[in-house]
Amino acid sequence: MAQSVTGGTDVFAPGHIGELTQVIPPELVDAVLDETGARERRLRSLPSRVGVYFVLALGLFEHLGTGLVWGKLVAGLAAMVPQPSEKALRDLRRRVGVAPLKRLFDVLAGPLAQPSTPGVRYRRWRTVAFDGCGSLNVPDHGRNQSWLGRTERRHGPTGYPRLMLMTLCETGTRGLIAAVFGPATKGETDYAHDLVGHLTSDMLLLADRAFDSNELLADIAAQGAQFLIRATSVRRPPVLALLPDGSYLTRIGGLPLRVIEADVRTRTADGGDFGGTYRLLTTLSDHHTDPADQLMRLYHERWEIETTYLALRHTLLKGRVLRSKDPVGLTQEMWGLLTLYQALRSIMVTAVETTPGCDPDRAGFTIALEAARDTVVSLAGTTAASRPGNLPDLVGFIGARILKALLPRRRMRLSTRIVKGGISRYHSWNRDGRPRDSTPVTAIDITVHPPTLPSAQDPSRAPSGRWGQVCQILAARSNQAMHTRDIAQHLGLATAGRPLSSLTAQLCYWARNGRLTRTAPNTYKITLPDALTPPTSP
Repeated sequence: MAQSVTGGTDVFAPGHIGELTQVIPPELVDAVLDETGARERRLRSLPSRVGVYFVLALGLFEHLGTGLVWGKLVAGLAAMVPQPSEKALRDLRRRVGVAPLKRLFDVLAGPLAQPSTPGVRYRRWRTVAFDGCGSLNVPDHGRNQSWLGRTERRHGPTGYPRLMLMTLCETGTRGLIAAVFGPATKGETDYAHDLVGHLTSDMLLLADRAFDSNELLADIAAQGAQFLIRATSVRRPPVLALLPDGSYLTRIGGLPLRVIEADVRTRTADGGDFGGTYRLLTTLSDHHTDPADQLMRLYHERWEIETTYLALRHTLLKGRVLRSKDPVGLTQEMWGLLTLYQALRSIMVTAVETTPGCDPDRAGFTIALEAARDTVVSLAGTTAASRPGNLPDLVGFIGARILKALLPRRRMRLSTRIVKGGISRYHSWNRDGRPRDSTPVTAIDITVHPPTLPSAQDPSRAPSGRWGQVCQILAARSNQAMHTRDIAQHLGLATAGRPLSSLTAQLCYWARNGRLTRTAPNTYKITLPDALTPPTSP
């Protein structure tokens, strides 16, 4: 039976999106309309508030045309409501514009989980990640082409113009903290600079190889945030100090960093053995509190942002082309989609947090999406009065569906990365022969490889001769200062009555050339910048 929101004719009655209206209430919508100057000057049959909810509903029912989406909004209403044409609905979108939807997203965006929620923090930092998604297809119309152009691939241009979306998300909940989008020609690194300002000192940023430029690393550090970013294979940071766990200290673009190089091997239930070499850059320089192997395992959380794009691109949009045929409409549609996504994630996290110890990973996005669609037609949970008394307010109808069908705990699995697109470089890319089907992982082995301190004369080669032996001895003691007698003993030169004048002369020569630092008479260590002196045990 249809529920009545209001009696008689009510032009505001279609202004809802089911239970998600509790997250985006009319008061908030009115506030952003007033703030952006998009409120109508006279009462219309289609008020601006209804226009905002209509744009959000277009994202909720992306597979339906505008007329059918309007039918969903009014299906459960008993009040007399307008029956606009599709042209009137297009005019309504134009009148609302972009600014209210962008402002609405800005209000909702941000970390969603409480500090005690499982899986959202590493020590005292909230783990976040940013990455780009360049697979959002838009209608092939002249105005979209003039804005976005055509993306060139290995086998030719793409069939549709594509939009580049770049987000900063909370890895534990996949909630969005910030987002930018535009032409793919700008590049992920440039978009990343636009998101850096949203980082705070309580965040630990995880990122892939595209984001290890000196300028970007410096900007992230300037925000006070920590980071753990994979370096490209061509980057060879100088080794300035070896740490006991096999990592080492370096300096990149004037920024003191720690580098972890390790082989990560994955064994599967069918006997497969796959892996590769990873080189991570991090500002977490204390090997006592942040061991190298622990940070290597933490880096895997970066892939949670790919789950964000899976939900947006394939669950919410079903891989469809966006509906707007001009840049203004695309921009409005994207902010509406991102706002809707954040509202769904908010309800999912709130529901999961009512169950102590439950990881947000277990909340199903598809379940939440289908439940939200059902509430638009049934008006379940649209107002506080419509909630049954036996359901907690924090859970609601959508939350109850989520908790009733929690996903099983995350299982370790492995499969090859294949994209079903002939022009994608991942179409048939399977360099290490991974299985096409998802295969259980039985073990993950992480082996940290400490580098050899380079020669001052030729940094590209490992040190050799007497200088190389001294480097190895000092590195084995974390570059702590050693007396000439101790160095001689490790070299096998400290025999009874054997003079050490030759070794003493060599150490003095290296100290004069800046390769060693004399800390006391006949006591030396390898020369390092002051800011990169390895931390000592507490």
